[in-house]
Amino acid sequence: MADEITIIRPVRVGLWREFKELLRYRELGYFLVWRDLKIRYKQTVLGIGWALLQPFLQMVVFSIFFGKLVKIPSDGVPYPVFVYAGLLPWTFFANAVNACNYAVINNAGLIRKIYFPRLLIPLSALGTGLIDFLLAFLMLLAIMIFYQMPLTIGLLWLIPLTAILFLTGLGVGALLAAAAVAYRDIRHLVPFLVQLWFFITPVIYPATIVAPRWRFLLNLNPMAGIVTELRAIILHKPIDFAGLYLAGAIGLLFCICGVWFFNRKAREFADII
Repeated sequence: MADEITIIRPVRVGLWREFKELLRYRELGYFLVWRDLKIRYKQTVLGIGWALLQPFLQMVVFSIFFGKLVKIPSDGVPYPVFVYAGLLPWTFFANAVNACNYAVINNAGLIRKIYFPRLLIPLSALGTGLIDFLLAFLMLLAIMIFYQMPLTIGLLWLIPLTAILFLTGLGVGALLAAAAVAYRDIRHLVPFLVQLWFFITPVIYPATIVAPRWRFLLNLNPMAGIVTELRAIILHKPIDFAGLYLAGAIGLLFCICGVWFFNRKAREFADII
């Protein structure tokens, strides 16, 4: 009698099952975040203090060149607060995208050896960035107190906005993480794309200086809506709920498409890398 052959094929995983798998392997996710933090700040003098120093130094440089010399308008508030409020979400997004760019390649050994939900890889990259984001937010509070800006209950709107920021970062990061495995050119292209994306996002300038006829193009950039509305919340300006909903819808679309593409390509990771 001929030997029986068992063929193992990947099963289709629904959204609910994927979520349960992520919960089941949550301890591995915590470990990956902790490992990434240790690697990032290992043998550094300031350690995790770099999470505070990076956006702060950027704020100082931008305040000197764009606030003092170029005199870019800042909607009637001190330019350092204005630009830091924009750098806060942007730094999280840029660092998350750059980290996801190499995330799968850097975890090649782990992928080849054991099973775990591959989506934990970009999620852990974003989890590390989220810790940096929360630390940098403490610096923002200190800057607001320095400039005698009130801290009101309206800051609670930052919670849903941070969720939109996280979903947007997950979508873009997962998409690029999967693409970088199949096409190694992506790893070299991503830093340039992030830099370009920075200039089409109103981080160092207000969205109001963009001509109205081009404003709709700006609104298609989810980071533009996130930065603008986060800044409005921090600076106690009226919230544009239409812009907030649009940013949330586009961010959610990015997340769905990015996660779908990542899960589709995840079956091939062990063979490619």
